[in-house]
Amino acid sequence: MRELSAEARLHLYARSVSRRTGTGLHTAALYSAFALIAAIVFGTLSVHPF
Repeated sequence: MRELSAEARLHLYARSVSRRTGTGLHTAALYSAFALIAAIVFGTLSVHPF
């Protein structure tokens, strides 16, 4: 197996970092969207209960 060049190693590292960051951002966006919806629903129910 041949040795990877420094440029190839840097490219692979950058891809793995961006993949992890992208997944984390998607997860955070999903949870924040659910939190916003829950806050709106509970806020609306507390002002005008049923």
